[in-house]
Amino acid sequence: MEFIDPHIISAVAHDLDRYPVTAIVGPRQVGKFTLVKSLLRKTKEVLFLDMERPSDARKLEDAELFLETQKDKLVCIDEVQRRPNLFPVMRVLVDEWKGKGHSLLIAFSFILASCYSSQTAAVAQDTDYTSLLNRIQLPEGFRISVYAANVQDARSLAMTPDGKTIFVGNRRKNNVYALTDTDGDMVADQRHTIATGLTMPNGVAYKEGDLYVAEVNAIHRFPDIMNNLDKPESEVIYDGYPGDRHHGWKFIAFGPDGRLYVPVGAPCNVCDKEAENEIYATITRMDPDGSNLEVYARGVRNSVGFAWHPKTGKMWFTDNGRDLMGDYMPACELNHVAKAGQHFGFPFWHQGDIADPDFGSKFPREKFVEPKYKFEPHSAPLGLRFYRGDMFPAKYKNNLIVAQHGSWNRSPEAGHTGYQLRFVRVEGDRVADSEIFASGWLDKKNNKGLGKPVDVMEMPDGSLLVSDDVAHCIYRITYVQ
Repeated sequence: MEFIDPHIISAVAHDLDRYPVTAIVGPRQVGKFTLVKSLLRKTKEVLFLDMERPSDARKLEDAELFLETQKDKLVCIDEVQRRPNLFPVMRVLVDEWKGKGHSLLIAFSFILASCYSSQTAAVAQDTDYTSLLNRIQLPEGFRISVYAANVQDARSLAMTPDGKTIFVGNRRKNNVYALTDTDGDMVADQRHTIATGLTMPNGVAYKEGDLYVAEVNAIHRFPDIMNNLDKPESEVIYDGYPGDRHHGWKFIAFGPDGRLYVPVGAPCNVCDKEAENEIYATITRMDPDGSNLEVYARGVRNSVGFAWHPKTGKMWFTDNGRDLMGDYMPACELNHVAKAGQHFGFPFWHQGDIADPDFGSKFPREKFVEPKYKFEPHSAPLGLRFYRGDMFPAKYKNNLIVAQHGSWNRSPEAGHTGYQLRFVRVEGDRVADSEIFASGWLDKKNNKGLGKPVDVMEMPDGSLLVSDDVAHCIYRITYVQ
């Protein structure tokens, strides 16, 4: 993969035969640039997308669709310098092309290159964790520290019953880690790489001595993991999930019924793929050996976190709202599952009361279950847990703490949102109230995220771990009276 700026296009144009160049994608005025003319002459096909047109923007945002229509072609994009909100979209495209073994040439993109490389290689640099921790604002009495530093792309969390070993999944990388606190000081001091070379192994879960890991299309089981940290071996218990990388990463967890719950995201920003495969946009469940797979909930665009109420045993899950409807709609969702088989609206209705422009006319609003709470639009709520311990004040017990990963495509004028932890108080099957629990990862002055919370997990002592896939670490939050 190579990132090439317009100033050096002329220097490489004569050598483009070594690249599979067959298409250029960019704004229509890209052809006016003198430096691109030699490049244009060497292409077999020129495709222009005007990013100001919603229909074209949707094509680019939908990485899977874009790749299917432009497979085996090379992409040049001039749009990224003036549209910073395209950085994450392009990172998706980069990941997709890399995963399919294609070469990728992105012109006019020093900014993109630095953005992408800083996100994926930041672990190679020393993060100033002291300065970062000093920014985090918590309620009085709470403290935050680093449990594990330099854990690249730290995502979903699981642990052994004694809390001594924490398992960490990846989304943009391909590893799964085991972090152990050998001396009991609540700081991980030993690290094992459990797996590498997997495809978006985001989800991890632990049950009865075995570690479960979710790739995009498969579930692995590592038997007796704690006795095999040095030479872990796995077996695939299920490999029938779709292979789409768009929303293909998975959070997994075992429910009170002992079954493994696995979401299957929609392979798009918004689409109706049920006729193609009814498992899209669902939460599924299976037995621990991978058998008896069934759909548990439908109409779920992209859930990356769920938990069960300690008293009712009912599932609550987060769901990320669709993009390209503006900065202020639709909301991301917190949903409550009263019974198996319910439909939560996607792609027809968003946040319970907004009809989708393309699909909303197909069904009435009353057909679907509406969310119990609406998060800030584009704030990306991911991992959540019901707090069960005794370290925190009483008001937190049996209520939710949710990681809001943060927005990626809100306009500079609107500014980012999320990048925080939110406390949600639950009464029965409704949300009583909510407040920000931890903030400071977002530099609002510069509209820049310095860290992005992904998952939360309560430790046996009642402290709370929080993973961060931008600052590449795991925090520990405690309370002292």
